[in-house]
Amino acid sequence: MGVTMTAEGERGIEAGTERGRIARRLAEIACAAGTVLIGHHGGHCPHSFKEDGSPASVADLEAEALIIAQLAESFPGIPVVAEETCRDVPPAPRFFLVDPLDGTREFLAGTPDYAVNIALIEGARPIAAALAAPGHGRVWYAGESAEEAAISDGRPGPGHPIRVRTAPADGLIALGSRRHGDPETDACLARLPLAEQRSIGSALKFGLVAAGEADVYVRCGPTMEWDTAAGDHIVAAAGGRVVTPSGEPMAYGRLAKGYRNGAFAALGDPALSARVALPARR
Repeated sequence: MGVTMTAEGERGIEAGTERGRIARRLAEIACAAGTVLIGHHGGHCPHSFKEDGSPASVADLEAEALIIAQLAESFPGIPVVAEETCRDVPPAPRFFLVDPLDGTREFLAGTPDYAVNIALIEGARPIAAALAAPGHGRVWYAGESAEEAAISDGRPGPGHPIRVRTAPADGLIALGSRRHGDPETDACLARLPLAEQRSIGSALKFGLVAAGEADVYVRCGPTMEWDTAAGDHIVAAAGGRVVTPSGEPMAYGRLAKGYRNGAFAALGDPALSARVALPARR
């Protein structure tokens, strides 16, 4: 399926229908990559460890190859920055950020908490994105507005609109990483009126916040731009906000920083941003 949008083509990209059409195509590609991942899940998946100690598996590489090929077919001429095989590609005015398997440790451990992230970036911000959670049979995607669909036979089913929720008076549900906790994140969460904390792997935490099933996801430890771009856009399109220590949105395409993020908080209710104190030094 071609979407007829190139790196040079500007007309219509800001229109809500065009961005929604792009997002839906990204959801289809993410679900197709999820089928590749499911084929490796639950068994022995050959893998190695990168210099930073994070694992890279055969599943990562196969899913990334599929995503890059399908992006090239649907969006010719738009470069891709992807975690495994093209992480040093310089950004363009419009480019894709791809994580073919977010939560590789969870995946290798046999849990369902892994995700596929694809985001189209323009002007340092995502404008369309998809986040698939194949292990949970769910995919979230957003152009101007956010939707969720069930995954059926490796494809997204009919989408329905999603919206964040207002912070409940009886306390917040906070999501955190099962394998990447740190004292600064704990200190930040301690300032919030929490009713419950849940440990969940991968970027699917963004999807749960966007769908109104949780209220906050704080991460002060290291992440990369391909870990967050898709979820950032989906939360924002659903009415939430993802903030940095300065209170500003996250910026993407920072090759000089090695595509590394600083601390951030994904908030269902934007009013919570006044209560979040993120460390600025990371």
